Amino acid sequence: MLIVLAVIAVVVLVILARSVRIAFEWQRAVILRLGRFHKVKGPGIYLVLPFVDSVAQVIDLRIQTTTITAEQALTRDTVAVGVDAIVFWQVENAETAAIRIANYREAIERVAQTSLREMIGATDLSRLLSDRRTADEQLRQTITAKTTNWGVTARSVEIKDVAIPRELQDAMSMQAQAEREKDARVTLASAERAIAEQILEAAKLYGSDPNALKLRQMNLLYEMNKDRGTTVLIPTDMAISLGSVVAVARTVQNDPGPGA
Repeated sequence: MLIVLAVIAVVVLVILARSVRIAFEWQRAVILRLGRFHKVKGPGIYLVLPFVDSVAQVIDLRIQTTTITAEQALTRDTVAVGVDAIVFWQVENAETAAIRIANYREAIERVAQTSLREMIGATDLSRLLSDRRTADEQLRQTITAKTTNWGVTARSVEIKDVAIPRELQDAMSMQAQAEREKDARVTLASAERAIAEQILEAAKLYGSDPNALKLRQMNLLYEMNKDRGTTVLIPTDMAISLGSVVAVARTVQNDPGPGA
């Protein structure tokens, strides 16, 4: 009798050991009963019937990353580039991911790789270099459209690097330098034009009033010699004219006026 009870106890323990399973918080177990889909269980403790139920696959629902690379891919304007990107994807439907695709991880990598080349072929190099966010979103939508039937969604895509040929890099650098020189010349020309306009206005003012021109000459002489202490020889006519201007200026300054 004791032997029978011991055998029964051993059988019960073996059945329990084969029946009791544990799934972590991020795991889902896809259960098949007699070869047909039964249910998805987890997280926590769940039971399977020995010889009747089987765990087809344990799916990880956390966000996964896949690195993809496209070398010597042609853009729409026929430039060979190399692009590195990272795809962040997640299984949303454990049942579909386990039943409809044999290896969803490998399938994601293949789809992401081909989608990257398709995106490069439909995009100009200038847009690929200057607007990566748009390229990232376009690539994410393309991958998601292909993987939704597998229960997998691409959360985001980030292009890490775009490698272009050395010859093209040199040409782009020369073009950028030429653009900067062009902007500098335009700015300098605008400044010269503004200075010329001011000089023309000053010339009109000096032409209408000779005394204003002579006072300007005096000011220039003063500015030239106030720090250097040098002697400047002035032509006789210019000295007489300057003296007349100074005399007129002093007379005007000392005249108290009719109201004094």
